[in-house]
Amino acid sequence: MHILNVGAGLSGAVIGRHLAEAGHQVTVVDSRSHIGGNCHTERDSDTGVMVHVYGPHIFHTDDSEVWDYVNRFATFLPYKNRVKTTSLDPEGRRGVFSLPVNLHTINQFFGKTLRPEEAHAFITEEQADTTIEDPQTFEEQALRFVGRDLYEAFFKGYTVKQWGMHPSELPASILKRLPVRFNYDDNYFFHKFQGMPEDGYSAMIAKILDHPGITVKLETVFDRTQTDQYDHVFYSGPLDGYFDYQLGRLGYRTLDFERFTHQGDYQGCAVMNYGEESVPYTRITEHKHFAPWESHEGSVCYREYSRAAEPGDIPYYPIRQVQEKALLSDYVALAEQTAGVSFVGRLGTYRYLDMDVTIREALDTARGFLAAREQGTQPPAFFTAPL
Repeated sequence: MHILNVGAGLSGAVIGRHLAEAGHQVTVVDSRSHIGGNCHTERDSDTGVMVHVYGPHIFHTDDSEVWDYVNRFATFLPYKNRVKTTSLDPEGRRGVFSLPVNLHTINQFFGKTLRPEEAHAFITEEQADTTIEDPQTFEEQALRFVGRDLYEAFFKGYTVKQWGMHPSELPASILKRLPVRFNYDDNYFFHKFQGMPEDGYSAMIAKILDHPGITVKLETVFDRTQTDQYDHVFYSGPLDGYFDYQLGRLGYRTLDFERFTHQGDYQGCAVMNYGEESVPYTRITEHKHFAPWESHEGSVCYREYSRAAEPGDIPYYPIRQVQEKALLSDYVALAEQTAGVSFVGRLGTYRYLDMDVTIREALDTARGFLAAREQGTQPPAFFTAPL
């Protein structure tokens, strides 16, 4: 078969590699001038720092098959994501605190020296708003879990900036569990496997695409009239974009990056959040700290600003509110009537996906596609349901 993969990010690369290894010819096209999608990394020519061009990507997973897969194409070095945030304590003093909220954060924020059991009792009995029995919104969920002081310092302002709406307008499901640790563990993720590719994500994806059965064409815009030229198309672009937005546009948040350089160490950590709503950016990232095994005199930093995506912007975070879900349902119905195309990845299924989940779904999609062909059945529009 001759397969077309639209998008040279993780979905397109992993599906393409699996099908090429199964003996099929795969063409991968991407409208950008580089591979890797939003995972793209490149060396800064002045400082030598490996820059995560579209924002930081930290690899973390409990999926051992996915971990083995990425290590087949890159050397992953240990990396723990330790996020800091600036905010105001209950006395109005600005400080730097650890995230996720942990025992150190609680003791520093409230000026206490609580042990784990004492901190748990303090938060659940003195801080949490127990009058909220059935939280319906993000704000109610946070108040029920941690109380007003921690909510306003670490959740409210950041959420307003990130999503462009008050936490009272967001569903409680976004904050699924108690966002507090009653120990001093400041590792942002819980997963068994965590790390960074030594030479960056673009180098890893280049090796995934390095197969004689794969042809990569960059700066190539896909036109859906090309579908008939291939036995099957895997489309990882925006779902609504495939249909020329004929039903309307799905809502996304996008990011603006303000790049600046610094001689030396600018902030002493990779990620510094800014919890105050009065600070216009959500965080500052210092990219040399994403590769702690390297040493650089200069530093490359980015201030991140979140806003509603407009036509022509890079879509980052699907909003998936009631209105978007209704429109998504209509686009899913259109997609399911489209023969010869499967919609994959973050944009194709209108879901926020971590990298490990993207790879898992890409592997499962490629295997499911081959199984369908062997059985003589039509591959589905979605191997993973977006609804």
